[in-house]
Amino acid sequence: MPLSDQLPAFLSLSAAPAPSTPLGPFEDSAVAWTTWVTMMGFVGVTTLALVAAGPAARRISAGTLAAVTARLARAAVVLGVLAVPAVLTDLAHSGEDGGYHYGAAWNSLYDGSNAGRLSGLEVTLILVGAALVAPLAFRRAASGAARRWLLAAGLGAGAVALGTTKFPDAVPDDWGRTTFETVMWMLHLSGGAVWLGGLAGLALLTVPGAVAPADRGAFWSAAVRRFSATAMGCVASIALSGLFLYWEHVDGPSQLFTTMYGRVLGVKILIFGTLLLLGAFNQFWLHPRIDALRAAGEQRPLHTVLVRRFPAVVTVETLLGMTVLFVAPFLHGSARNQAFQADAAEHSAVPLAGLPKIPAKEASTSTWVLGTAETIAVIAVMIAGYWLSGLVVRRRTAAATARAADAADTGDLVEA
Repeated sequence: MPLSDQLPAFLSLSAAPAPSTPLGPFEDSAVAWTTWVTMMGFVGVTTLALVAAGPAARRISAGTLAAVTARLARAAVVLGVLAVPAVLTDLAHSGEDGGYHYGAAWNSLYDGSNAGRLSGLEVTLILVGAALVAPLAFRRAASGAARRWLLAAGLGAGAVALGTTKFPDAVPDDWGRTTFETVMWMLHLSGGAVWLGGLAGLALLTVPGAVAPADRGAFWSAAVRRFSATAMGCVASIALSGLFLYWEHVDGPSQLFTTMYGRVLGVKILIFGTLLLLGAFNQFWLHPRIDALRAAGEQRPLHTVLVRRFPAVVTVETLLGMTVLFVAPFLHGSARNQAFQADAAEHSAVPLAGLPKIPAKEASTSTWVLGTAETIAVIAVMIAGYWLSGLVVRRRTAAATARAADAADTGDLVEA
């Protein structure tokens, strides 16, 4: 539809400058960043202990399971507890004067409004999650029978607390659209939390003391493989929900360069792409190398990989993930609306504050067909990538084992 057909009749031609779209105060983004890091970190670290690191450690010994679980549980408890002042600070700083009103923030919890209930649940559930995981911070309980149940219950509480940040605080006019948007946001947030928080947990486990040196090869081989499967599911969730959010807020690639929203989103996409490349490096080179060296019994090269290269790569991935979370709060409004208002300002004599907003996009049959095709394609790529990386692991392991066997046979002949 041409722009002239979308503008109200009272808008007249003028030489008004295009409205600027500031990034917003750096302080606001820093406050929001602390909330996202703590809450998503809690969910990610807890998930890592439940589905990847814990099962890998259990295969080695009860002592390793206790050490690994205790370290991750302590980190999760710290993150869960720190999330409470982070959330309250975000609420306290939400006023128009830019100050910090902690009393008003505290009083807003469960104040009878839907927003107050959601904020109250956010604070309450993250504390409940931390309390459930807290017993596992002690090694005596970290390998007990209740480990799985406590981790699962804590993860559930943390996931719902994270979800309250995107639950609607008013009765929607369109239940179908609002429900779909909420599901997409949950996929985006939970996928990012499990992936980025899991990376932070892996970086924490590389610090000496959690896994004995003699057990590192067996532990990391299983832990990385399990986490890789989880991470690929997270990447699929982030990609699919990100495509929907892109469709909803951006009208074409050109707006990635012509609007402030698009530029910020472009930076976020570049960092996310770098994370994907590092993940592919882990999946197709580092992990197969760890397995091959372990199968061949080459302890010295394996020690170098586990002590130097793997921690460095995981730490860089963690820092990039935290950078993504810092960039995200700068996304205000939508590229569609910013471009629409910029065009409207060039043909309007009204104040910039009175410019109209572009209506929300409406999904058509072609939109659903394209979305379904994208979903199938993303899932197929993730499954193919995981299968191919497993094939690389098996081939490199078989080759390393064969070389080790040949070297042993040659040594026997020389001795004879």
